[in-house]
Order: sequence, then structure tokens, then C-alpha cells
Amino acid sequence: MSVSLRVPLYRLAHGRTGDKGDRSNISVIAWHPALWPVLVEQLTEAAVAERFAHRRPSAVRRYLLPGLHAMNFVLDHVLDGGVNDALNLDTHGKSLAFWLLDLPVDVPAELAHCLAGPPAPQD
Repeated sequence: MSVSLRVPLYRLAHGRTGDKGDRSNISVIAWHPALWPVLVEQLTEAAVAERFAHRRPSAVRRYLLPGLHAMNFVLDHVLDGGVNDALNLDTHGKSLAFWLLDLPVDVPAELAHCLAGPPAPQD
């Protein structure tokens, strides 16, 4: 039986964001190449759409950049019409990246040494 650790995504990767109109893009970049397969397996279009269900994206697309151990997500219609049109004060894409980076991810225990931040607790 394989042991895994459940940690927030920011322990595996960092993010960059941008927004244009009512579209946000969120790039996720692995801290360590060994974590790339975990990201590809668990950070799917469906997982990101579910994470942002409260924002009701009309589409979520994932673009893989394996040479960079990175991926980019494009989320349509998640910014309340866009930064300039929205009455909501916090519709910038950057806040959405922070929300995504808090997503729980299961990491095989043997990759714990690749995680950023404090070491995982020992059972």
C-alpha cells in the first residue's frame, strides 16, 4: 500500500496569473520536476472547474508545458464581466490563483523531500 500526504497545491507549485476581459489564465509551475506527474494527474480541467464552480466558468482549458514542468489554465467568464465592468472589488485573476494554489493534492510520501515549505508531519 502506497502512503501519500495531502498538502495544498502551493507546496508542489507556484503560480502566475493574468486576466483580459472576463477571462483569467492561471499558470502552475512545479517547484521540482519530480512533482510534475502528480500535477498532470490531479490538476485536470475537471478538478479546476470543480474548484471554481462558485465562479461558474463557461469553459476551463488546460495547456501542458512539460519542458517547463508547467501548465496553463484558461477560465472563461469567471471575472464578473471583467475587472472594469464588475461591481465586485476583487475580481482580478491574481486572487483566483491564490484560491487554486490552496487546492488539496495527494503526494506520494517518497516525494515529500521535493515539497516546498516545512517538512510534512510524520505519523
